[in-house]
Amino acid sequence: MTEAENRKARSDEVRYDPEVTSEFAIPEGLGVLRVSESETTSEFAVPAGLDAPQPPGEPEGSAFSTPSVYSAHDAPPAFTPAAGVPVVSLMKDVPWQDRMRTMLRMPVAERPAPEAPPKASDEAGPAVPRVLDLTLRIGELLLAGGEGSEDVEAAMFAVCRSYGLDRCEPNVTFTLVSISYQPSLVEDPVTATRIVRRRGTDYTRLSAVFRLVGDLSDPEAHLSLEEAYRRLAEIRRNRHPYPTWVLTSASGLLAGAASVLVGGGAVVFVAAALGAVLGDRLAWLCAGRGLPEFYQFLVAALPPAAIGIALTRAHVDVAASAVITGGLFALLPGRALVAGVQDGLTGFYITAAARLLEVLYFFVGIVVGVLTVLYIGVSLGARLNPDAALVTADRPWTQIGAAMLLSLTFAVLLQQERSTVLAATLNGGVAWCVYGAMHHAGQISAVVATAAAAGLVGLFGQLLARYRFASALPYTTAAIGPLLPGSATYFGLLSIAQHHVDQGMVGLSKAAALAMAIAIGVNLGSEMSRLFLRVSGEKRPAAKRTRGF
Repeated sequence: MTEAENRKARSDEVRYDPEVTSEFAIPEGLGVLRVSESETTSEFAVPAGLDAPQPPGEPEGSAFSTPSVYSAHDAPPAFTPAAGVPVVSLMKDVPWQDRMRTMLRMPVAERPAPEAPPKASDEAGPAVPRVLDLTLRIGELLLAGGEGSEDVEAAMFAVCRSYGLDRCEPNVTFTLVSISYQPSLVEDPVTATRIVRRRGTDYTRLSAVFRLVGDLSDPEAHLSLEEAYRRLAEIRRNRHPYPTWVLTSASGLLAGAASVLVGGGAVVFVAAALGAVLGDRLAWLCAGRGLPEFYQFLVAALPPAAIGIALTRAHVDVAASAVITGGLFALLPGRALVAGVQDGLTGFYITAAARLLEVLYFFVGIVVGVLTVLYIGVSLGARLNPDAALVTADRPWTQIGAAMLLSLTFAVLLQQERSTVLAATLNGGVAWCVYGAMHHAGQISAVVATAAAAGLVGLFGQLLARYRFASALPYTTAAIGPLLPGSATYFGLLSIAQHHVDQGMVGLSKAAALAMAIAIGVNLGSEMSRLFLRVSGEKRPAAKRTRGF
């Protein structure tokens, strides 16, 4: 017997040995039920007794096959909510901002189809890449001009929709605008982006872009793609409405008006104006050399503080604090602050964080510039009292005039159209009247009074914008100038310069609270106008979910 046969015999003895047991061995008396391969059961198998005919050409259970129990002729009725399906009907006599914002807040499947035919020169439809490029260029101008992210997205959506591209999704961040268009569910989407590298304050150009978008959204205008490109090129080539010397003079007048607003006289007016003009010229010099805006704000804050210190050292009987406060009014970034808070309140948190961080950098530059001069002045023996209160309640008519002059010069610095300057000036006067009546006459908290005055600014600005079918920024940004926290900022910095850090932090915290009150008040006033003014008989949907889950 060979070795292989011996091994096989030994294994057979072990296998059939009745004394050898295993945990896997079948107990005696238990029969083994042998199931053929065709009788194997599964949780996905069709139960016995259920006759499910197999569709021809597709195995039963395929994800791409029609269910066997479904019949197109005997389909069950579609589900309808108990309240019914609302009919979306957007009226054409409301501003395009409201109509586009309402549709952007709808799910894509519920947006109404464009009513107007595509504005194209041929029957083939618009050239999708060119429409997207035009949309991005318009969005870039609006975002660079300081417009809020929600209004930029609404404008981009309006441009695409006017040319028949209704399946568009715009997206706006602080430095990037993008848009995606999907022709159908089975076609690949087309996406284009554009980087916003330079920002400039020119509300005249901003208003022109709003008029262009309004004409594109008007189905009766029939503005072709080539005509839209031509008008956009003209908007880009247009020069600023005010020359440089007018802007410099406006900066000086703004600082002088702010100094009078906080209790200064004629000498203080001239000193504050001179300091602001010198700071503006130094900032322009730094900008021409390519220095970042942080250093431009730092340099611009030096001359007003230096002039205030010089007047104190010369023992001139003037309020040096009013001179420095007036110079701070000309530098505080109110426009960027309002835009940042507005983006945060409307749900654009990334853009809001970037805008507020920009405001923080500008503010730190101002703080460094003023603190540098204050430290030098205190070291030289300048007598500056951080506990001194600026007299602001004994000259109401003078202060109202100063507030209106401040709003007027602020509007010029923002390069507004001449037709909007008067409305912004009157809006600023109303804001200061409300603030003075609540804070000085009514002894109400400065933060509450500032928020109420800023709310009226936002409300009136939104109403004027709806009346003229334009942006609300030219009517609101300049009007908040008299409310900016210049004096609280100065006294906080002065306390820090005199080594009273606790008092200084309290003053800067008050300045931050006033700034937030301005921004939230302006946005709340705008939202209140939209809350009570209906769009096509229905209130607009909420921007985001209103609860934290």
